Amino acid sequence: MTVHLPYINQQFNGSIWRMEIDEISDTIFIEIRNDTEKQVSFSSIDLNNGNLNFKDLVTPERWLTGIETAYNGVLLLHNYQSATGPAHRGLTAIDTDGTVLWTNYIYAFDHLTTKGPILYDTHIHPKKLFLIDIKTGIVERIYEPTMLPEIKTNITLPGVLSPDTLPHDALAFPVFGNSVHYLEYNNFRIVSLHALQAGMLKQYLYILDGTVKVYEDLLNNDIQKLQPEAFILHKNRLIYIKNKSELKVLSL
Repeated sequence: MTVHLPYINQQFNGSIWRMEIDEISDTIFIEIRNDTEKQVSFSSIDLNNGNLNFKDLVTPERWLTGIETAYNGVLLLHNYQSATGPAHRGLTAIDTDGTVLWTNYIYAFDHLTTKGPILYDTHIHPKKLFLIDIKTGIVERIYEPTMLPEIKTNITLPGVLSPDTLPHDALAFPVFGNSVHYLEYNNFRIVSLHALQAGMLKQYLYILDGTVKVYEDLLNNDIQKLQPEAFILHKNRLIYIKNKSELKVLSL
């Protein structure tokens, strides 16, 4: 079995806040927030070849916007009803090359189907759901659940295991916290764990081929608490974040 070294390795100026994978085009969209400058930006990468579609894209709204969903190569951003509340209102569609396709200030997103996003008009109560064409923003039809099933994702999340289930000679450090994030793919065993070294808490990623370690990376250094799950698997791609600001993708 072969681990292909990261064919995507992108560093961002800020913390990766959210990632969204478009299952139609195999595009990953990244939301980056720079707390110091109060600036949010967006980037897009083709997962099939590692090509960068756009990077550090900003909108007229510097902070109160974020990723809502993505479909057929188009990124859908949301705004907020107010600066102090979590409710979303207003949508902007961004094409693969970073150009704005359309903007609507009263629509809000509900969920994603195999035919596209389901929205509603925030001025109408109770809300009435409808399907739009994500390229144009034009309403196509009233939402019917039997005709518009939700889209299925190819993302697999790791589970939590006891470190006793892993070969101790393959891991360089004793595990801190008595748990690891773990996933199997083909013959690979993907592990994320925490270790306490010289009083510093660190987070590592390992890939084992059976019991042999074939890849490792230091994900976080000198952290204050245990971090959440560090990686996902999308089809045969291992996707993870390093130091909160670096995206890496390996082909397994």
